[in-house]
Parts: sequence; structure tokens; C-alpha cells
Amino acid sequence: MLMASVTPYLDETSVETHFKVEEACIFVKNEHLSETGLIENAAQTCAAIVGQSFFDKDDKDGSKSKVIGYISAVKKVKITALPKVGETIVTKGNLVSRYDNEAFSSCTIASETFRNGELIVACTLNFLIHEV
Repeated sequence: MLMASVTPYLDETSVETHFKVEEACIFVKNEHLSETGLIENAAQTCAAIVGQSFFDKDDKDGSKSKVIGYISAVKKVKITALPKVGETIVTKGNLVSRYDNEAFSSCTIASETFRNGELIVACTLNFLIHEV
């Protein structure tokens, strides 16, 4: 399930996404986005930073490359609130470190998620990303 539906900003080291919490989302429980959903939102947001390097500039729909990413570690996470169905969250990620070899990219990314300007999630995640 796509958990980062709008990307108003993306460069080589940072990203911002927006996601409106819908009732049909598999991570919604009791009309709130669950903790697991918030981590998945942060992961999808952050993976865009390194994942973009696997795509050609002219591949607007992503059909020429197949990329898969894995959360290899959740280094830290602090969740202070759960957004309700109908609310939009804004998630920002910043690249902390990156290592590339022929088989994969490994990276650490720090992320923050906001609801109505209030910080509700702060986390640091490690990823492995590779082309399949």
C-alpha cells in the first residue's frame, strides 16, 4: 500500500511527503493510523531519497526499473500521537549516511512526521535498497 502519496520535495539528501489517512488503509485501527502505519509511512518517505538513484530521469512512471527496499533496522522511534482518519500527515526525511556497492545501497535516514504542524513521530531507520 502506498503510504506517501504526494511528494512536493525530493533531492539527493532530503524529501517531504504528504499522506491523507483513509479508512481503507490497512494500518488504520479504531479510526487512527497505527504505530506500524506511521513507521511504514516514514520508511516509504525515506526510501525515496536513495531509491530515486535507481530510476532514469525520463522514467516518469517507474516502469523501466524495479526496486525493492527493506528496513534493516529501526534505530530509534518516538511516537507521541496517532493521526485520525481524514487527517493529513507531512513526513520529512534527511539522509544521514549512505554506502553503495554493485549489489545494493545501504543507508541511514532520520525522519520526522507532523500533524497540523505538531511533531508526532521522530525516528531513524536503516535501509537496504537494490534493483531486482
